[in-house]
Amino acid sequence: MAIVNHGRATDRAELTDQWGTIKRLSRYLLHERKKMIGIGLLILGSTIGSVGGPLLIGFAIDDWIVNQQTGTIWPLLVGLVSLFIGQSVTLWIQQFLMIDVAQNAIFRLRTELFHALQQLPIPFYDKRRHGELMSRVTNDVDQISNTLNSAVIQIVSSVLTLGTITALMIWLSPTLTVITLMIIPLMFLSIKWITKRTGPSFKETQKAVGDLNGYIEETVSGQKLVKAFSQEERVLAEFEEKSSRLKKAAYRAQLFSGAIPKVMNLLNNGSFALIAGVGGYLALTGTQVTVGVIVIFVEYARQFTRPLNDLANQFNTLLSAIAGAERVFAIMDEPKEASKDGAKDVDLTRGKVEFKDISFGYEEGERTIKDISFTANPGDTVAFVGPTGAGKTTVTNLLGRFYEPQEGQIFIDDIPLDKMTLHSTRQAMAFVLQDPFLFEGTIRENIRYGRLQASDEEVIEAAKLANAHRFIKKLPRGYDTVLSQDDSGISQGQRQLLSIARAFIAKPTILILDEATSSIDTITEIYIQEALKRLMVGRTSFVIAHRLNTIRQADQIIVLKDGEMIESGTHTELVRRRGFYADLVEKQTAIS
Repeated sequence: MAIVNHGRATDRAELTDQWGTIKRLSRYLLHERKKMIGIGLLILGSTIGSVGGPLLIGFAIDDWIVNQQTGTIWPLLVGLVSLFIGQSVTLWIQQFLMIDVAQNAIFRLRTELFHALQQLPIPFYDKRRHGELMSRVTNDVDQISNTLNSAVIQIVSSVLTLGTITALMIWLSPTLTVITLMIIPLMFLSIKWITKRTGPSFKETQKAVGDLNGYIEETVSGQKLVKAFSQEERVLAEFEEKSSRLKKAAYRAQLFSGAIPKVMNLLNNGSFALIAGVGGYLALTGTQVTVGVIVIFVEYARQFTRPLNDLANQFNTLLSAIAGAERVFAIMDEPKEASKDGAKDVDLTRGKVEFKDISFGYEEGERTIKDISFTANPGDTVAFVGPTGAGKTTVTNLLGRFYEPQEGQIFIDDIPLDKMTLHSTRQAMAFVLQDPFLFEGTIRENIRYGRLQASDEEVIEAAKLANAHRFIKKLPRGYDTVLSQDDSGISQGQRQLLSIARAFIAKPTILILDEATSSIDTITEIYIQEALKRLMVGRTSFVIAHRLNTIRQADQIIVLKDGEMIESGTHTELVRRRGFYADLVEKQTAIS
């Protein structure tokens, strides 16, 4: 018994969630209330046209054929023509308006979703595949769009049609109405049985689509690695497994939802036979049922089941859209990255940085760095060295406020980070990373990304300071050369020079260099080192480097191991101590 109750509670909870999602979606449509009211009036007009036609035809049969009263033929014909023309016009206008309202709603939804993605913290992206997120922005939103374009009109029209037809049938013949309505419980039970199975299947389908898209994006991005290690067969096997899961989920969803029209058609034919048989018997026995009324009921019986069929089909479409909307709203409801209450905008011009007893771990209960404390005075260069996984990049991530420390406090210009806005912190910084990222656009736009209000002259000056101007001028369109997403046409070193130019134009107080010269040829490394020296002048700089010869002139070298700060000092001081740093220097010297 407990199991049954638990299942019912779960069903009620899912139903509540679905209604909550529908209400939330409806708010996007209600931004244009006047158009929605107009659409409602047009739906009412088209409904009158669809139910009025059979009524007039039935009256015409009784008057013209049964009673031979041909005097009313012309008013009836004019009425029928007017109804059919009016119905066609209202159908076209309501569809036009609904598409406009739906696309405006989707525009707002997609904009809010993308806005939410820009506000989410870095840890959110660390735990999710980019392809799966892209699926929510594209596939899930498209599914909602397709539903809004058609389902709203279909659902409202079906409900109005059912209500109007029921009222007219009761007025014409209560007996035949009861016979017609006998089909409803069977339809309801059939639809309930089917939709109970389609809902989870549609959810599973949307999830499987997201997983498959994520895997495709990951595989395409790493295609060179796949080929280098001859992993094509394994990749194909994993793709087939994920694609098979999608196929099975989609098969179940479409199989059950596709059964609805067949069931409806069967019940519709049964209802038609009952009405024709009982109606004919009542007409022959002299009961107040005419041939025209039977014709009206036969047509209404078809019209009665068609809205029910449409509602059932749209309900399945709606379930699919709800599944997509839940995935979209789940992203929009994620906690946003935000400054703490009371944080203020601060102009950070000095660049003094202090870490005080900082501890942090990416996972609960773990510590990537432990009790890190140091001070960087304005204009100092601080280098972090240590083996892979020692916590070097973690320190700079905390300084950039991509993560928040679990213990301790960070100060910039003697102000705690949590007392200033995120914008203030990051506006004072520039990053030059190991793998520079360039957006699809011109070289000029990519450099200006560091400070959007920079003039063309400032862009060129930044490129000259970064030693990038020379190779840019050799490109076919110079600064207006368009870079594709894979940055084809320029080398890794040239990309790094552009990222240094972007840092120059940002005019930062604090500079963070994370393996900026790794994987670069010797000649280009010389250009990069020259550019970085110019960039670091007068700025507090934090450098992560495995090549120890690049940090010999640092004002302070901090040695990290297993997340702990084990040594600090200048290059000369650390070598004299004959500790861990001195061992690293000796090993690199021996290798070189």
